[in-house]
Amino acid sequence: MKEFARARGVPQSGRAGLSDVVARVADGDQDAFATLYDSIAGPVFGLVLKVLRDPSQSEEVAQEVMVEVWRTATRFRPEQGSVMTWVMTMAHRRAVDRVRSEQAATDREQRTARRDQTPPYDQVSEEVTVRLESEQVRRCLRTLTDLQRQAVTLAYYQGYTYREVAASLSAPLGTVKTRLRDGLIRLRDCMGVNA
Repeated sequence: MKEFARARGVPQSGRAGLSDVVARVADGDQDAFATLYDSIAGPVFGLVLKVLRDPSQSEEVAQEVMVEVWRTATRFRPEQGSVMTWVMTMAHRRAVDRVRSEQAATDREQRTARRDQTPPYDQVSEEVTVRLESEQVRRCLRTLTDLQRQAVTLAYYQGYTYREVAASLSAPLGTVKTRLRDGLIRLRDCMGVNA
């Protein structure tokens, strides 16, 4: 970061001559690149820092931009814009790419963490357990009296209220409530459920 902090921008009047400097850089002139570096490194770092907001990553990306300027100087076309526009476009693109890359990495890590926290689900085991429990309930229902079994079936499997069960079985409401209570106690005991 110190290196970029020391790099000074060239005054607006000197930027017009940057096209000539880039032309010399395109020919491999290292002194011209040093001049160009001193002129653009500060603004490049500043733009990248605004996008990334992390000084160490910004320094790294700004350095990548400067290397790209050195490698692609032959592609610069003054008729398409200024050197600063060309370089700042590169810098912005690189910074945005870094943000996207970091976000993608974060998203991958979060997906992995969520997947690691999800308990494994064994569908076959779950289906077998449900079938065994269903069979046990049917077996235990067969141990009830007819009135208990009918009352439990109407109330718990068909959703009838106590009054509807009493009406359906033509039995007094109190009798239905007693039979339901007794039937549920027998079911609980048969299934081995602790109260």
